[in-house]
Amino acid sequence: MNELLERLSIARGVAGHEGEVRAILREYVAPHVDEIAVDSIGNLIARKAGPQDPPGQRVLLAAHMDEVGAIVMRCNSDGTVKFRSIGGLDPRILPGKRVRIGADAVPGVIMRAPHAARAGSRVAPIADLLIDTGGAGGIQAGDMITFESDYEQFGRLLKGKAFDDRVGCYILAQLLQEDFPCQLVGAFTVQEEIGLRGARVAAYAVEPDLAVALEGTVADDLPREEDVSPTTELGKGPAVSVMDRSAHADRRLVRILTQTADAHNIPYQIKQPGVGGTDVGAIHLARSGVPSVAVAVPCRYIHTPAALMDPADVENTIELMKHALAGSLARPLEAAGSEK
Repeated sequence: MNELLERLSIARGVAGHEGEVRAILREYVAPHVDEIAVDSIGNLIARKAGPQDPPGQRVLLAAHMDEVGAIVMRCNSDGTVKFRSIGGLDPRILPGKRVRIGADAVPGVIMRAPHAARAGSRVAPIADLLIDTGGAGGIQAGDMITFESDYEQFGRLLKGKAFDDRVGCYILAQLLQEDFPCQLVGAFTVQEEIGLRGARVAAYAVEPDLAVALEGTVADDLPREEDVSPTTELGKGPAVSVMDRSAHADRRLVRILTQTADAHNIPYQIKQPGVGGTDVGAIHLARSGVPSVAVAVPCRYIHTPAALMDPADVENTIELMKHALAGSLARPLEAAGSEK
């Protein structure tokens, strides 16, 4: 797939350290928009004016730049590093994983602390884990820690880190190359993984008529012992969210997206309700309220160094958004009370 997605996946940027990702996106997007700027919290805001007579809806598309990772708490005298998570890390997958620390990308390996190893086979909490750097210097408290991972083709799939939400950033960057009959504002947001912070600031400043968060989401579609429906499945198209832990989607926008997909024979799926959270959780509460919905690309092993994603799902998400922005998303929504 496009070189941009590879660059975004490899780039390092936990919450509060999104500069490398922001620089890549600014370089790519700037030639295609009317205005681009970085706000006070670090969001990259790109604007396309759209038609002037009459002016179209102001549509906000949001995708967060930060990835899950960790932060250095202290450096021990034996060369190990104490850390804590930034975003949702599963401690079960951490021991033995290779990481990079700080601006100089110092290599390290996550290990169980000696007292945790003596505790037997239980899963060691992050508090009982250390990073072995081999005694490398140049590390200090506050340095970011990211997974070390290659981006590569994996059968018919793509493998890499940070698809949550660099795939959303990739999709938004592609959409900003197009012209639509609406005012389009792209917000590449910061600090989503630690509380939707950038989206809160961006939505307040932009004052959109409606918003769509572009995401990478959980695909737990491998066989299970129990008959439990997966959150989403690879290869089944973009996942439209109706409800997650952060928000209920605007039903008018859900209907627009699903009807658009049906009209253009684009596969899609409804994300299992109640799972996860997105920038919609902050955007829909901005000012007097913003009709909002999330559209996501399913990713297996999300929040790990080896997430898997189907490139067909990425392309179908782009196609769905292009058709929706060229159609009903560009027009005023019907009155909210008419939606049952």
